[in-house]
Amino acid sequence: MIAALIVILVLVLFLPFFAPLVERNLEVFLFIMGWVAAIAGGVLDKPLIIKALEDPVKITIAVFIAGLLFRWLEKPLEKIISAINRVMPFPLLAALIVIILGLLSSVVTAIISALILVVIVSVLRLDRKSETQLVVYSCFSIGLGAALTPIGEPLSTLAISKLNEDFFYLIRLIGPEVISAILIFGILAAVVIKPESSELGLQSAHNRESYVDIVLRTVKIYLFVMGLTLLGAGFEPLINRFLLDSSPFILYWINMISAVLDNATLAAAEISSKMANRTVQAILLGLLISGGMLVPGNIPNIISAGKLRITSREWARFGLPIGLVAMAVYFVVILLV
Repeated sequence: MIAALIVILVLVLFLPFFAPLVERNLEVFLFIMGWVAAIAGGVLDKPLIIKALEDPVKITIAVFIAGLLFRWLEKPLEKIISAINRVMPFPLLAALIVIILGLLSSVVTAIISALILVVIVSVLRLDRKSETQLVVYSCFSIGLGAALTPIGEPLSTLAISKLNEDFFYLIRLIGPEVISAILIFGILAAVVIKPESSELGLQSAHNRESYVDIVLRTVKIYLFVMGLTLLGAGFEPLINRFLLDSSPFILYWINMISAVLDNATLAAAEISSKMANRTVQAILLGLLISGGMLVPGNIPNIISAGKLRITSREWARFGLPIGLVAMAVYFVVILLV
């Protein structure tokens, strides 16, 4: 059983990175692998199936409603952004974009925050370097903020489910660290980004979403979270054997692989209700911070880079240094708290 689960884990972690077909259909792939892992782990039963059907409901409804609202309000939003941009100094605007989208993502989901970011960047007329920096800072912030509630992103939905905790558990556990990081990223955006007058900004491929697009994305999110629930249950034997007694500091740095792998998938493999809060905190912070380093690390990164045509190299140029410094800073925080 352990050997089979290790093979499944390797496939889940690395196949999306090396197989473009799997990467393009990640939700369906994880849905299938979730069933396989649950069967291999010997945990597939009626209660688990019911749990897997119920876990995605809240975030799926949130994604669908937020998607509709975004479609209806997209044009007015563009006008508001243009008006604000004409009267507000850019450093203040950049800070507000990063901070507000980060905090908002816990309510409207990381996906919708990323789509709003795409609209903002499309409306602003900045040089390519400045726009890329703004997107990277914002996606770090969105990825962190979305983890504060179980409707923000799949990682937080899965964590709450696996830990059997209440809606506000993650705010209590990592709220101070996440909110402070969002504020820091906002300040950095205001200080570091120096826009130049240029028409050579990002070539946006942003188009207004259809109702079919919204429905398809909603279905994919449901399958995605359902697959992660099954994966998490299936990997319990591995967690109990290899990770349960590991130092939280070791797990924190191990989770730097979240830079190239989806952090919700890693959370499904690592988090257990038997872990101490300190261990869960280290796991989550390691996943959330490193998730912004590279394009594949988080849903907001993938959406923003795809729609704005940011290359992996361009993202890494800004994302890796920022992420490494943030990882070091918050490692010290974890040690001292």
